[in-house]
Amino acid sequence: MIIMCENCIKKFKIDDKFIKESGSKVRCSDCGHVFTAYRPAPVPHGEPPIKYNPQPPISTDGTAGNVISISNQKGGVAKTTTCLNLGISLALLNKRVLLIDFDVQSNLTISLGYRETTSFYEVMNSDSANLDNFIIKTKYHNLSLLPSNKNMVLLNKKYFGIQNFEFILRDRLAFIKDQFDYIVIDTPPSIGFFSINTLTSADLVIIPCECEYLSTHGVDYTLKFINLVKEKTNPRIDSKILITRYDENNTVAKLIATKLKRMYNEQTFGTFIELDDKIKESSIMRMPVIYYDKQSRSGLKYMRLAKEILEKFEREASS
Repeated sequence: MIIMCENCIKKFKIDDKFIKESGSKVRCSDCGHVFTAYRPAPVPHGEPPIKYNPQPPISTDGTAGNVISISNQKGGVAKTTTCLNLGISLALLNKRVLLIDFDVQSNLTISLGYRETTSFYEVMNSDSANLDNFIIKTKYHNLSLLPSNKNMVLLNKKYFGIQNFEFILRDRLAFIKDQFDYIVIDTPPSIGFFSINTLTSADLVIIPCECEYLSTHGVDYTLKFINLVKEKTNPRIDSKILITRYDENNTVAKLIATKLKRMYNEQTFGTFIELDDKIKESSIMRMPVIYYDKQSRSGLKYMRLAKEILEKFEREASS
């Protein structure tokens, strides 16, 4: 069987007998990372083993199907909050938006008020490669959702490490990209099937980062991983850092924001998402913050972020 290091995406061949049914801890001989390897899913008698043959990427004119991944290998940095509120802001700017919940925890799905839904796992186990039957039109104008559920954990066990698994999401999105102007994907704070597939599909990665010491390490680690993906599966990928939960009255926050801007310069958004109690209140109500309070500071900043992103894509499309 073939296994892949979650940290450096290096592939190794290993005898199945060394891997337990429940998975075994292994160490990458290249980078030293320790991760859990699983045996491939059992194949019914007479059927070939699981493999995936990627299709050539479909080029666009830059006006439809722009894919944005919200990613950071550190948790608790407002990834899901950013995915939801950026998505609704783009929709309010009259863009057709698809949100994809690509996280086993399903926080984005729950934030929009949905439970007991299908997910990308059911997509992979259906007879059709088309996502249309699994997409929900939300109550918000221009906003659709491909939800998640607990079955998503099986995707990692079943597909992670098979040949060309990195392209599975990209190829599924090709069927529906012309239906949307922007596709925004929420990802888990870990490397594996979900993160690698999302980054391989993305035109832009937004890295949310709080202004506290450990978050800067998460940014550096995420950028290094994005560079690996750029070398191996997605040469067009771009990335930008988004400062979240920013408190302009906090001296440490101001210092770290200045440091981030100095270190990453053009890779940092001009918009900062301010610390705002309305975000917490809106999440309890399962609403985007700008619908909960049209004058909320964070809601207005997410709208500004959406405009900054539109300008970026329009500028690149015309160049």
